[in-house]
Amino acid sequence: MMLIEETAPAAEALPVAALREHLRLGTGFEIAQDNAEDMALAGFLRAAIATIEARTGKVLLTRRFRMQLDDWRDRLGQTLPLAPVISVERIEIDDGMGTVTEIPADNWRLLPHGQRPMILPAGVILPHVPRRGLVNVTFWAGFGETWSQVPADLAQAVIMLAAQYYEDRGQSGAKGAMPFGVSALIERWRQVRTLAGRGSREARR
Repeated sequence: MMLIEETAPAAEALPVAALREHLRLGTGFEIAQDNAEDMALAGFLRAAIATIEARTGKVLLTRRFRMQLDDWRDRLGQTLPLAPVISVERIEIDDGMGTVTEIPADNWRLLPHGQRPMILPAGVILPHVPRRGLVNVTFWAGFGETWSQVPADLAQAVIMLAAQYYEDRGQSGAKGAMPFGVSALIERWRQVRTLAGRGSREARR
């Protein structure tokens, strides 16, 4: 399985002001408000968002993704690797010989779920994927386009982690550590990961 992020969070959606305020409270000194500093804070926020999303499988700010599989994990229903999923834009099958076919939207449906959203067949099973082919699923996922739509505990975890990145920015390898407070905030959002693709063609031979 390959997961490609096709869009990035908009710069204006990042809680730069909230992070600056948090740093003022934590350090007791004024954080300069200029373009260069804002860009640096935005970078720490993007890194923190990426870390929280990787640990939880939840997309905080709405973006478009493309999942590429060499076959469905289960033709009775395919689990998507991220949540919450807003919509599935399209599903395409590449036969491996240069022909790409879009599966009509009335041949499948999205089953929304907070932990394991799925694509289900409208009929009995999902369409066949040729032995040398691929299936591409393009979908939108996220809690919302603005920071106010992100659940409060996840939003606070991002601010806390970004603040640590800021304060430890001169220390090599500092981003590998996850503060206990951040771990506690995201714990309820974590899920047991499931494979999104077979990873082998043996069952299709």
